[in-house]
Amino acid sequence: MRQRQGYLLGLGSNLGPQDNMAAMVTALVSEFGELDISRVLKIPPVGMNSHRDFLNTIIFVETDLPQTALKAFCNQIEIQLGRDRDDPLSKTKDRPADIDILCSLKLPEEADIAVSNVTDEYFLYPIIRELLGYLTETTEVSPPEGLLIKTSHLSFGETATTIYWDGSASNKGIL
Repeated sequence: MRQRQGYLLGLGSNLGPQDNMAAMVTALVSEFGELDISRVLKIPPVGMNSHRDFLNTIIFVETDLPQTALKAFCNQIEIQLGRDRDDPLSKTKDRPADIDILCSLKLPEEADIAVSNVTDEYFLYPIIRELLGYLTETTEVSPPEGLLIKTSHLSFGETATTIYWDGSASNKGIL
């Protein structure tokens, strides 16, 4: 198994979640060329008063970008999808896009460290463990059934998988 260095990202949306989840994944894979992604789960909101459930997934993006540059790129995706990053209460409001850097890690040796570093995101543990098991080729307990996210050029969400971007495709750069 080859050494891989990158970041675990948590993606979520509870406003137009199917479309916005697809847009976030499309933007990330078009930038990085390859993503490893967990299944997509429907999860009730945590730490906010809302009746809208979130769609959540975990992504491993292999990159040597500094964390500040990756966060700036993720913030731009959120803004393009309608999130007001200047609102000091944006973390507690319904939102079209939320991309959090959960941790940086080297795989396969730091897979166990990743789970212990993500203490605030306890509700994502099942899909974090699933994705890390997929990446390290170890057996992990499967989380609940995933939801299919499907667009004309992208399909994901029912199980952990790798998505590759064909840079020559006519949809390159679509968000």
